[in-house]
This record gives sequence, C-alpha cells and structure tokens, in this order.
Amino acid sequence: MVCFSFQFKCCNIYCYNIYLYPNSKMNQTLKNLISMKKSIAPIILLLSTGAAAVAQTWKIDPTHSKIGFTAKYLVISDVDGEFKDFNGTVTASNADWSDLSINAQVNVNSINTDNEMRDKHLKSDDFFNAEKFPFILFKSTGIKPLGNNKFVLRGDLTIRDVTRHVEWPMTYGGTVKDPWGNIKAGFKISASINRQEYGLKYTGAAATGEAVVSDNIDFTINTILVKQPNN
Repeated sequence: MVCFSFQFKCCNIYCYNIYLYPNSKMNQTLKNLISMKKSIAPIILLLSTGAAAVAQTWKIDPTHSKIGFTAKYLVISDVDGEFKDFNGTVTASNADWSDLSINAQVNVNSINTDNEMRDKHLKSDDFFNAEKFPFILFKSTGIKPLGNNKFVLRGDLTIRDVTRHVEWPMTYGGTVKDPWGNIKAGFKISASINRQEYGLKYTGAAATGEAVVSDNIDFTINTILVKQPNN
C-alpha cells in the first residue's frame, strides 16, 4: 500500500497532516479537509488583519495648539488674529497616518485680533454672523501621502451656511512621549481661503479704492494631538 502525505499551512500555522490511501474512501476525507481549509483561511486572515489595524483616537490639545490667520489691511499691512476656542477628534489606524480622519469645530465667538471693536465687527453679519452661525466646521474626506511626512488633507469646510471642498498641505512633525507619559503628535497646516466664497461679504474700501480687508485670508494651524486610551 502506498501512502502520500500532505501538510497544509494556514496563516503561517501548520494545521494538520493528511494521509491519502489510493483507491480508498480516505480520498473523500482529503477532499473534505481541503474544502475546510479553503473556507477557514479567509476568515483567519480577516481576523488577523482586523486585529492589526485597530483605530487609534487622538484629541486636539488646545493648550499647545493654535489657529492663526492673517488678512491684508488696505493692501499695505497685515492684521493678525486667532481663534481661542476649538476642539477636534482624529482617528488613524496606520502608523504612517495614511488613513487619518478628523472632525473639528471652531468657536467663532472666540475670535481675537487684539481690538475689541474689530472683533465685534468680525462677529457681525458683515463677516461671520456669530449669533446665527457660531461654529466653523471641518470634516476630512481623505488624505494623500506625499512622502517625507508631507500630506494633502482633503475635506469639507463650513463657514456660515456655506460648505466647500478644500485641499490643504499638511506636515507631520513627529510623535513623542511627554514628561507625564502622554503620547503626542504634531501637525501643521498652512493654506488660504477666499472669504467671499463663504459669505463673509464685507466690501469696505478706502477713499482711494483699496479694500479695507483682503478677500484672501492666510491661516496656519499648529496642532498637537494627544493619544487617547483604547477602550
């Protein structure tokens, strides 16, 4: 009697040996076990892949993060400002941040340009109308890795009642553990928007025709994320 030995390997684990006896009913056993292997291998692979890709949650650290902006005044000078109150949640499964997702909101009433009268004007209907639209919202829709810690962050930006798709360059600064054991990651976004596209419609001009406030607003977001414990 001749005996043939077959050994199957599934997900780097040797599962069983099968001995085939020619012209024997054992042939049917082999066929059944081969069918079983084909059925369970994809399930094991799916489970092992899912275990390796656990999404991590991060929160924006408002104490060490900043949202600043710059507008031209009368074309001849810059006026800087920032939003003091904001929050957001980031999730990512991949260590290289290639699947990063973010939801963030900014409190319009926290705008600060070091001038109370100007801040009040910015909160009015000429600009943000903070009473009716108290938050600026951002929700990411995708991210494109460029290499060397550079990305393009895609998402929907909502200001007032206008939502527009945006694509912003983003740089990853690194991940460290602070002196208190918290894991933190740093990111920076520098881009610009046209305020008129979002209904910030003020069109005041100087006597010589120069716009009091430029349409294009440059902004920089320096963000520190804090890793949250897994549930």
